[in-house]
Amino acid sequence: MIRIMSLASVLALTTACASVPPEPIIEDTPFVEAAFVEDMPVRPVEIVETPTVLPLPGQMKPVDGTKRTVTRVYTSPTETIRKGTTEARIEPSVDGYVNAIQIYPYTEGALYRLYAAPGQVSDIALQPGEILVSVSAGDTVRWIVGDTSSGSGDTGRAHVLVKPVAAGLSTNLMIATDRRTYHLELVSVEAAYMAALSWRYPADELAELILRNKVASRREDALIAPGVAVDRLDFDYVIEGDTPAWRPVRVFDDGRQVFIQMPAGLASMEAPPLFVLGPSGDAELVNYRLRGTYYIVDHLFRAAELRIGEKDQTIVRIRKRVRRSGLASLFGGEG
Repeated sequence: MIRIMSLASVLALTTACASVPPEPIIEDTPFVEAAFVEDMPVRPVEIVETPTVLPLPGQMKPVDGTKRTVTRVYTSPTETIRKGTTEARIEPSVDGYVNAIQIYPYTEGALYRLYAAPGQVSDIALQPGEILVSVSAGDTVRWIVGDTSSGSGDTGRAHVLVKPVAAGLSTNLMIATDRRTYHLELVSVEAAYMAALSWRYPADELAELILRNKVASRREDALIAPGVAVDRLDFDYVIEGDTPAWRPVRVFDDGRQVFIQMPAGLASMEAPPLFVLGPSGDAELVNYRLRGTYYIVDHLFRAAELRIGEKDQTIVRIRKRVRRSGLASLFGGEG
């Protein structure tokens, strides 16, 4: 009898063990320690543009009772073209050289001078990512003009190569791309020549700077304040009183400043002023900053109120919990 019971117990135990699912196999993954990364946001920069006086018609009018004599100086079309071309021409400068590359500031309608020499190739490098559409030269018999490219992807760059067959030659060159048009004057000389030229683009740099400022401004608006010590944040505040739409979401401090987080729709509401309550309970208007949806007060306080209205005021009170010790903690714990 005892053997039969023992056999039954063994069978029951075996069945129970078979019904228990096997333990999952936990793979041994390497431990990665969290590292603190210092946030270095890009700050907006001040952009100062040089004002340009534009000629506006009708600003200069004759005074009543006076006669005005206009003297017109006739200029032939040839002289007008020569003067306009001379004023639009940009010559190479020593300050514009970076190694062997002459870098011109790009301006729409400017006429850039390139000096070449027989037996030498001069390289005209376009902006990275700029796509070459067409190249047209005035003299394609005595000037050899070709194009090539360097790099790939976003760093791809188109190059136009020019070489004269003799000295003392001149012609013009027009380069059309998907972004702009370049006008050049080619002059061949015997000795010196320009190995390469390219451009910098002040308008593009300004547009990029404006875009960077917008991104930096949006990022700064999203930040509460720089240099907040996260490990010192204290959320031990109580929000009491009325429940308007602008009632704060939470309140905390970092030991130096108090941050009052308001609802996301604060911009479409009437923002309430903040009053700090003194030891006697008197309300005092305090200086604070509004950054995004946060009120930032530059000093700590025990109690404060947000108020709107004159007679029937809507009041929301913010109170800092005060921890008590000793016997006082047995009768309330906190105040």
